[in-house]
Amino acid sequence: MALKNTRRTEVAAGGEYMLTDKVVLITGGTGSFGKTMVHHLLDKGCQEVRILSRDEEKQDAMRTDLNSTNIKFYIGDIRDRASVDDAMQGVDMVFHAAALKQVPSCEFFPMQAVQTNIVGSHNVLLSAVEHKVASVVCLSTDKAVMPVNAMGMSKAMMEKVAQSVSRNLGETDTIVSCVRYGNVMCSRGSVIPLFIKQIKAGKPITITNPKMTRFLMPLREAVNLVEFAFINARQGDLFVKKAPASTVADLAEALIQLFNANDQIINIIGTRHGEKLFETLASTEELVRSEDMGDYYRVSMDARDLNYGKFFTEGDIEESEMEDYHSHNTYRLSIDEIKELLLSLPEVREELDGWVGQVS
Repeated sequence: MALKNTRRTEVAAGGEYMLTDKVVLITGGTGSFGKTMVHHLLDKGCQEVRILSRDEEKQDAMRTDLNSTNIKFYIGDIRDRASVDDAMQGVDMVFHAAALKQVPSCEFFPMQAVQTNIVGSHNVLLSAVEHKVASVVCLSTDKAVMPVNAMGMSKAMMEKVAQSVSRNLGETDTIVSCVRYGNVMCSRGSVIPLFIKQIKAGKPITITNPKMTRFLMPLREAVNLVEFAFINARQGDLFVKKAPASTVADLAEALIQLFNANDQIINIIGTRHGEKLFETLASTEELVRSEDMGDYYRVSMDARDLNYGKFFTEGDIEESEMEDYHSHNTYRLSIDEIKELLLSLPEVREELDGWVGQVS
């Protein structure tokens, strides 16, 4: 049986969280984040990592690639509460990463986003509470802030569902928190692998809008963000990782220079369904109730209840003097800085290995 919040004592005593006797469940664990998190947990000496996902082909590839008796695979769907319960037995920590993440597909099939990102997340949370899991960290996205597309709306609702569950729990119960980050470099759906593929194939790079800005975060920093939330989360907290940004045009130019593709053509194809000009990681209203923790913001849960009449008559002077935290007003990377960041990614270094580029 999972021990209720024993990890709190271990964190306080040891200065870092201890995983040697812990069972960790990752929903959607065969995705980009999940695979990176699995490696991280195994390196930390985790007793058992469970992967819950519905893609048996990816599970089989992961099983063969890692070949570890510390990993257990569960075929299931978070939409199905019974399959979630099966995987949740005896779990200490949950990293909830399962989601529909593609903006266009969610835009055309919004009810699928509702079923996975909202209903499925609710299943995970209720199951974790029922099985007395110590901590659940839910992965969200910048698109949940003032959402303009179905994917962002469903993720915003996931955050609201997580907070609604938190309101009925105490600090000695399952700790429910969320993390929110922007574009993860070289993850599924990232433009970086696409740009590299286009460069190496000698095809034009397709850019929706060169003035678009995007936060740039390596997968390792996304893992660090989840780890930070696990160690520091209070009931209902949301954590945001501060990150630099670049324009899409500068990102493409950095890759062109790295791959010595001097004659590369760029085609501007126009903004896709539901895309924003810039990404927002925290709204003004959230920043007002946030704590600056160095590399992170901790946004406390909105503690207002249904007796909210006074909020129609009382404003917040501090809020009116702040602005949202977004990719247009964060630190803007130069092309050389983007190249340095790209070279820190093993996926990019692997693509560069043996590549000589175009001959002028």
